Amino acid sequence: MAEFTINPQRFDPYKNFKFLVVWDGRVVAGISKISPLKRTTEVVKHRNGGDPSSPRKSPGRTEFEAITLERGVTHDPEFDRWANKVWQVGAGPGAEVSLADFRKDLVIQVLNEAGQVAVAHKVFRAWPSEYQVLGEMDANANAVAIQSLKLECEGWDRDWSVPEPQEPSYTNPA
Repeated sequence: MAEFTINPQRFDPYKNFKFLVVWDGRVVAGISKISPLKRTTEVVKHRNGGDPSSPRKSPGRTEFEAITLERGVTHDPEFDRWANKVWQVGAGPGAEVSLADFRKDLVIQVLNEAGQVAVAHKVFRAWPSEYQVLGEMDANANAVAIQSLKLECEGWDRDWSVPEPQEPSYTNPA
C-alpha cells in the first residue's frame, strides 16, 4: 500500500521546517519553532484476587503537554495581545484576566515542499501559561532575538478535512 494515495510517486515524509500557525483566522507572523504535540495516557493497573500475578492494564486520564511557540522578535503584537489577556499588569482589581476570551483554538499546518497544506492539527482551548518577551541578549553573539509563548491546551486532533494535496509538476521550458 502506498503511503500517499494522491501522489503515489512520493516516498519521502513531509519535512519539519515548513509550517504555519493560525489563530483568529490569521497566520501568526514569524513562528520558527513549535514544540512537539504530545499526549500521555496514564496506565491503570488492576487485578482480581484469582488472577495470575501480572496485572491487567487499562487507560486512565489523558493529559496534553503544553505547546511552546518560538519566533524572532518583530513588531507583530499577537504574542503580547494574547499573553496580556491572561495577566494584564496594572489593569486593576478584577480586570487582570480577560475571562471571556483568553482561550483560543488554533491550527498548526504542515506544508509540503511546494507550500501546500498537507496536514493540519486543531488545538483546542489553548491559553498562554508562560510568555518570554525576550530571550538572552548577548552583544558577542550572532543570533536573532527570540520570544516564546507556552500554551496550555485541552487537547488537539488532526483535521481530517485537509486532503492530501495534488503536488504540482513543473517542466523546464528549454
